[in-house]
Amino acid sequence: MNPGFDPEEIAQLKAECKAENSNFIYVEDEFEDEDDNNEHAHVQFVGTYKNQEVIYDALVYTLRLHHSTLVYDEALERLKKEMPGYLSPDERPANYKISDEQEDEAELLLTEFIEEIEEGEEITVREHIEVDDQFEYGVGLEVGLNKTEIDDNVISDFIKAYTSGNVQLDPTLYSFTGSEDED
Repeated sequence: MNPGFDPEEIAQLKAECKAENSNFIYVEDEFEDEDDNNEHAHVQFVGTYKNQEVIYDALVYTLRLHHSTLVYDEALERLKKEMPGYLSPDERPANYKISDEQEDEAELLLTEFIEEIEEGEEITVREHIEVDDQFEYGVGLEVGLNKTEIDDNVISDFIKAYTSGNVQLDPTLYSFTGSEDED
């Protein structure tokens, strides 16, 4: 049985939320660097799914972050077509070898592809909620919101709207450029 549907787990999460005086708790991710993270959060909250109480395990992120991720992934695919065999630093096995010249060339190409994709507004995103009822703990949610940052108020407001069935997603398509990050 999925432990996120277990009444004891649900009661424990409710107690944690009550102790925090909140309708959610943050989930600590071991791979997470929490320095100045204001564009995404990993949280859990109690709600109802198919008339059954459940723990929702949710990733909530800004559309800007979602867009940046999709642009990077697309640029990386183009780079791999241009440089077959190239692996991004997070995909590399311990024995992967690449020369400094190849690394520099790859970084330059990747940057060019990112700029090309952004300038052409090839990738657009909109507010969304993806539900994963096959999640290993409760029901998984991925939530993209058109907010400048994801903070306690944004998360709490989303949860209130979601658990009451009143979420209103913005259907507008958005595209972003990385130039706003540069100083």
